[in-house]
Amino acid sequence: MKLAAIVVTSLLMMAIMAEGGDVSYDGRALLINGTRRILFSGSIHYPRSTPDMWPSLIANAKSGGLDVVQTYVFWNIHEPIQGQYNFEGRYDLVRFIKEIRDQGLFVSLRIGPFIEAEWNYGGFPFWLHDIPGIVYRSDNEPFKMYMQRFVSKIVQMMKDENLYASQGGPIILSQIENEYQTIEHAFHEKGPAYVKWAANMAVNLQTSVPWMMCKQEDAPDPVINTCNGMRCGETFIGPNSPNKPSLWTENWTSFYQVYGDEPYIRSAEDIAFAVALFVAKKKGSFVNYYMYHGGTNFGKSSSSYIITAYYDQAPLDEYGLIWQPKWAHLKELHAAIKLNSEALLNGKYITFSIGRAQEAHVFKTDTEKCLAFLINRDLAHEATVQFQNSTYELPQKSISILSNCNNVAFNTAKVSAQYGTRSAKTVESFNQASRWKVEMEKIPTTDSSTWVENELLEQMAATKDSTDYLWYLTRYNKTSGNLNNMIHVDSLAHVTHAFVNNEYVGTVHGSHGSRDAIILNKAISLNNGQNDISLLSVMVGLPNSGAYLEHRVAGLRRVRISNSKDQFKDLSNNQWTYQVGLSGEKSNVFTEQGTKVTDWKTFESFPNQPLLWYMTRFDAPLGDEPLALNLIGMGKGEVWINGQSIGRYWVSFKTPKGVPSQSLYHVPRSFLKPSRNLLVLFEEMGGNPSTITLEAISVTGICGRVSESYPKSIVSLNKYPSVKLHCPKGSAISSIEFASYGSPVGNCDSYSVGSCHSATSRTIVEKGCLGRSGCSITVSPRKFGHDPCPGTFKSLLVAATCQ
Repeated sequence: MKLAAIVVTSLLMMAIMAEGGDVSYDGRALLINGTRRILFSGSIHYPRSTPDMWPSLIANAKSGGLDVVQTYVFWNIHEPIQGQYNFEGRYDLVRFIKEIRDQGLFVSLRIGPFIEAEWNYGGFPFWLHDIPGIVYRSDNEPFKMYMQRFVSKIVQMMKDENLYASQGGPIILSQIENEYQTIEHAFHEKGPAYVKWAANMAVNLQTSVPWMMCKQEDAPDPVINTCNGMRCGETFIGPNSPNKPSLWTENWTSFYQVYGDEPYIRSAEDIAFAVALFVAKKKGSFVNYYMYHGGTNFGKSSSSYIITAYYDQAPLDEYGLIWQPKWAHLKELHAAIKLNSEALLNGKYITFSIGRAQEAHVFKTDTEKCLAFLINRDLAHEATVQFQNSTYELPQKSISILSNCNNVAFNTAKVSAQYGTRSAKTVESFNQASRWKVEMEKIPTTDSSTWVENELLEQMAATKDSTDYLWYLTRYNKTSGNLNNMIHVDSLAHVTHAFVNNEYVGTVHGSHGSRDAIILNKAISLNNGQNDISLLSVMVGLPNSGAYLEHRVAGLRRVRISNSKDQFKDLSNNQWTYQVGLSGEKSNVFTEQGTKVTDWKTFESFPNQPLLWYMTRFDAPLGDEPLALNLIGMGKGEVWINGQSIGRYWVSFKTPKGVPSQSLYHVPRSFLKPSRNLLVLFEEMGGNPSTITLEAISVTGICGRVSESYPKSIVSLNKYPSVKLHCPKGSAISSIEFASYGSPVGNCDSYSVGSCHSATSRTIVEKGCLGRSGCSITVSPRKFGHDPCPGTFKSLLVAATCQ
């Protein structure tokens, strides 16, 4: 019956896409062909993965119980040069949406075109910066003209491809703007006027599907205001009209990570609690996971200080592997809610207290369809509650979903899904000096450029975001007798490398949480007479948020030389010569053509010095596991494979625990040829490429813990709760590391046998699991031949290895 409901849902989607469908809304839900729908959605961004990954990502999203795939539209990759468009390869938006359509899912299209998204410049193409009189995201005529032109282009492209639901396509929802209310006050009267204009402009494009604005409490009718965050069941004020539904556009499954910070880990239990609370308390009918698959910030696509791996802790990790137990626990949640969708979407709603920190939310139809959410808000204690003459045990901070208001179909804190441990296996080592060639990035001189100014230029305006790098070059005349000289550089860029007379002096860098200037103070040795001062200013992505983004500045702000008498010479208004970018960038040294014209040199030992280009070649490893470069021994720079950048790296920027924020960098297999793949790195700070390895990424460790007290699975036919283990495709369970039926101590991170233990545990589990790709072991005395501790709830904990 449950499987039949899922099949009916899928057939309904296919019918809508084949025949065309009307999409509207009322105060309870989105209506598709007049029928209210409870919809679960997940964000997958097409440029953060590759076209060959899209089918499996979408298939795994569908298998996880999703109905919708949500994506932003990325203006700066589609129109990098004003009037010149790119929709090829990873940027093929139409192909991505058609793949979603072909797999029977809907699409939520967040056009923006400001997206934030930890994406470079918030998704704006940098050429907007140079439009005279422009003020981004304001009631400003130049900005509105270009915004409308791009949004109209995207909408027309979707119409031309018949991708809106009314045309038989998958797009059922669109978004204009993005989290604008957080900065609206900064624009005074120009803010509210812009909101009204943006809403009216979008609606007038006549997409025949609803528009939404996230984090915009005053979204003008008929645009729907929606919630973003981790706690929308608590923070969302609700729709601004009784005729609008409660939609959650961003339920953060973890959080983005920046260089220098530890990863943020959000548990499957916490996400499930938040979703169930939103559905119960806010009558939520649309929940989107941000991200469902984060992917990779290839090239220079990330915003300031953001690491290459994006939301790696999402249900589908950076490489597209299923991240357990998050993926399966949410799948069970979706099934439990959809099983009772009639009551949820059409029933009368009441809520009442069932304890000091416990409450019930009930949906009941006139035909006796009933759904109840029993909530325990107590963060430290379990609770025993009475509901409709029955007793229920609620774990701390949990929600039990009662099908037909009497049978526990799911509890947010009881995770029956398996846990997985990701591992990296070395498939290629680059530890021989003979494999590498090197070329030094030449430090330019004041005589090598014709761009001269008597001031320190703003970096973003100077580079036009064509490169991370800008050289500031000047000369300083030292008179005899001035000893103990120091250089002082104030910068609003992210990194400054200083050289005096071509000798490296030092480096300073900033961090994500600060907008203060970074200051380099270093002792220097000066010659009598003229001295060359060469300062390399580096950005690690452009800013992506805040009001008046067009006014943000970067680069050097002040440069001074001091002596032992504390006398300072300010060079800020000296004659400065500029070079935009690196010479290696200009010659495309990372491409096949560029490498042929580069004067590569061999070396016997690895030169650990800044500003070096490294080059080697390698063959593609066998197999189909995802691949990553381990750059643990490097400093900071960028990596290219066959001319395609896999992103910036910054291994030397350690977290408070003293480890790199990221050391593995995704290498998509579609970037590779069978043999002689070109690997090029630019190393800014000095690193050791002999430590670089190519790793195959897979899930090798799996584990599950389930108690007899857990609800039986909604998505399986087992009569009893069970431990379900499953290895990744192509591997099988090779060993059982631990098995205990009784009262095992700990969890999948650390475990041991407890006071109650069945001696048959390992034998039974090995018999049922070894050599198989997957297995299911029920948690019952019958399975293990006896009851090791009668009168108590028993658990089964199994840890296994896949090979």
